[in-house]
Amino acid sequence: MQVMKKTIERYLHTLHDKDRQRGTEVAQHVQHLKHESAFMVKKIELLENTHRKLLGHNLGNCSMGELQEIDNQLERSLDNIRARKSQLFKEEMERLLAKEKFLLEENARLSEKFGLRTRNGPAQQKTIGPHSQNSDVVTELFIGPPTTRN
Repeated sequence: MQVMKKTIERYLHTLHDKDRQRGTEVAQHVQHLKHESAFMVKKIELLENTHRKLLGHNLGNCSMGELQEIDNQLERSLDNIRARKSQLFKEEMERLLAKEKFLLEENARLSEKFGLRTRNGPAQQKTIGPHSQNSDVVTELFIGPPTTRN
């Protein structure tokens, strides 16, 4: 019985020590989270203040150096925006050129299929039925700003 009692006491003592150790670890973790939270609050305040300055608010308290830095940052942002816009226009132009090429190839294929005139060859017309009508249609591909056409 005595041995069993000592074993139970050791178990309870070990269990109590582990609980104390876990409590210490939890307290340290909570303390770490509090420090991290305070750091994040300061960082958010700094970002909000910078955001307000970039929008042009509260500039009266800024030094010339701060104003110059804001100006430089705005210029860099504008350069990035212009570069992105240029890249998007380039991609759109490439897409449209590929579409034009596809449509020209499709037009040539359909013209050949239905026996219509090609750029170098004479017009061949097929009659569909006794009541078919022939009509000449002029189409032009124009890329550029709209202008007055004759």
